Amino acid sequence: MANPLYLECNLCSHQQPYIPFKPAICEKCQSQWVEARYDYAAFKREILRGIPNRPSNLWRYQDVLPISDPSSLDLYPAGGTPFRHSVRFAPELGHSAIYIKDERHGPTASFKDRQAAVAVAAMNENGIREAVIASTGNAAVAYAAACARAGIKLWVFMTSLVPQEKLREAALFGAEVIRVSGNYDQTKQIASQFAQRKNLLLDRGASSVPARESMKTIAYEIVEQLGWRAPDWYIQAVSGGLGPLGVYQGFHEMFNMGLINKIPKLAVIQAEGCSPMVTAFKGGKDVAAPVVPNTRIIILSTGDPGAAYTYLWNLTQQHGGVMESVTDLEAYEAMKAIAKSEGMAVEPATAVAFAGFLKLSKQGVLGKDETIAINCTGHTFPVEKHVLGEQWAVDVHLSKDQTPAPQEGLQAALESLDETATTVLLVDDNSDDALLIRRLLEGRKKYRVYLAKDGWEGLSIARQKLPDLIVSDLTMPGIDGFGLVEELKLDPRTKDIPVVVVSAKDITNEERHRLNGHIEALYQKGSLPTRKFVDKVIDVIEDKIEEKGKE
Repeated sequence: MANPLYLECNLCSHQQPYIPFKPAICEKCQSQWVEARYDYAAFKREILRGIPNRPSNLWRYQDVLPISDPSSLDLYPAGGTPFRHSVRFAPELGHSAIYIKDERHGPTASFKDRQAAVAVAAMNENGIREAVIASTGNAAVAYAAACARAGIKLWVFMTSLVPQEKLREAALFGAEVIRVSGNYDQTKQIASQFAQRKNLLLDRGASSVPARESMKTIAYEIVEQLGWRAPDWYIQAVSGGLGPLGVYQGFHEMFNMGLINKIPKLAVIQAEGCSPMVTAFKGGKDVAAPVVPNTRIIILSTGDPGAAYTYLWNLTQQHGGVMESVTDLEAYEAMKAIAKSEGMAVEPATAVAFAGFLKLSKQGVLGKDETIAINCTGHTFPVEKHVLGEQWAVDVHLSKDQTPAPQEGLQAALESLDETATTVLLVDDNSDDALLIRRLLEGRKKYRVYLAKDGWEGLSIARQKLPDLIVSDLTMPGIDGFGLVEELKLDPRTKDIPVVVVSAKDITNEERHRLNGHIEALYQKGSLPTRKFVDKVIDVIEDKIEEKGKE
């Protein structure tokens, strides 16, 4: 069993039980700097034995991850990434011990794969089948992929400034993508309110124990790959701060177990156009004032880091460190330099860390003989534009620029989203009938409508999209409407989705009995004009949404 023994506040040392997906906030002093504690003595014994019979990914350290029974789950692989000794990057600077933690080698090619792997495993273990996340890009893609494998419906909220390739990539993995025309902090706000309205789990990033704990595995891997010794410096580009918060929990655990004799100094690097942490750090403040992002590197555009900055500031005060910013141009130049010297293609957000290293080295902050670990946080591939149809995202408009939206704007956007987010799956081998119903539905309200040409495709889409309503023909090739309904009701993910059945033939009493209790309504084709049939379908949708709102 690897679930935390308890949670402990780093400020007042109060101990409290670990409750999955409850925000990690101290019950005594309300601090968010609360860390999980495990049976470290037992884990140290495993480490001293060489951690036998463990996979070469983050589940190698499952003893200190918040999953109670990892062996019972089909765990999503992440971590186990290379730690490269760099000899050609910036040789004129005279550093001999630069190491690159190459997080591009994850399922979606970013360090957020670790976060998604542990968070989604925890969702799976706790029976969560639908969740919401707000992201500047990489986390959305990582969660979408992990949720696809776990069969969990994911709502992804991303600012429309995020590169379209990343939005499309999340949609490719089956996530419901909500594209918000506002900044990231506004996007987080509307995602949170959407989750509350629909009573869904919201991934809370740095205040989520599974998400934060996942990042400690980077520290464990670096130390093991260095022969169980710690580097002198750890450098990472930062937006909201989850990464280094989790990484340093790993360094602390190993130090307390006596596995390393020091904790590295921390270098936090931000894009100059969105660097509230750097501004506060250089001003000697332990609280960062929010800023309006003004950078083309949208993945690093968290304007309000909140308490995360204060905790990172504390780490620099305890162990040494610095916070520095680089311009977008400096990041692009570093991106080219790392490609030409190491053969590594990285995205601009990753290049910010390398640009920060160059700047700190020239300033004399980094010693020439010090061992330096740079987190190469990722590089995601552009999705082929023609893989997806046109209806791959929902747009929510908050403001034309990046200034905060008024509350009434958020409310109007949420009300619009309630309509737009309603999904209907049409399963019919007669494409003309299905398209007519789809047009009428979309003409009445902004429903998202998916089409399936047979029962098997319908079953697959239903499990992936978890629609609000399914309208199915009864007579189809392969698995017919009867079989589809039965399969839907046997699957815990889809058993509560209302189903309306349409039949082209008369239904026998035996067939009616077979459907009884499993569907919302049964109609015979031709018994109602199509428009009136669509009206009936909309009535079923609205009744179900109203019932769900009362729960």
